[in-house]
Amino acid sequence: MSEIEIRNLTKTFDIKGRKVHALKNISLSIEQGDIFGIIGMSGAGKSTLLRMISGILKPDEGEVLIDGESVFENPSVKSQICFLSDTPYFFPNADIQQMRNYYMLCYPSFNRKLFDSLTDRFNLDPKRKISSFSKGMKKQVSILLGLCSGTKYLLCDETFDGLDPVVRQAVKSLFAAEILNRDFTPIISS
Repeated sequence: MSEIEIRNLTKTFDIKGRKVHALKNISLSIEQGDIFGIIGMSGAGKSTLLRMISGILKPDEGEVLIDGESVFENPSVKSQICFLSDTPYFFPNADIQQMRNYYMLCYPSFNRKLFDSLTDRFNLDPKRKISSFSKGMKKQVSILLGLCSGTKYLLCDETFDGLDPVVRQAVKSLFAAEILNRDFTPIISS
């Protein structure tokens, strides 16, 4: 069974000469197929935790294990994770097709057929420059890219912010369908 295990995780940052604890001695496990939510106020450490689960940040203490293996500096484990930042990044002047093609290079299990059908379902013009999209539309593109990446773990940092209620419900339904159809575990912070 796939899972994420976090053991005694601690991370501090030096801010203007002062040590600030973002996380202190956090332990938890997330079972395969769970939809796991991380809720907290701004500055509570949600983004830091997601970045550590994805292997972007190295813990000061403790460890993050994914399917029994350490994630930091482990490309084979990282290939099973897609991290969606709270601020989606797209290449300058890229359209949806160009970003789709890039994700297809990064994620060998990327589901192009599903992605193309979802961009059509969400009325997102695949040839339109993403920079011309609204904040909510950019979030939609980001979510669809992450969902179709084919990874076992999708880490969503404030990903639902900026989505209208109808789109939010549609995305939740997509997550539920993916859990039923494949080995998929979304982790969502808010």
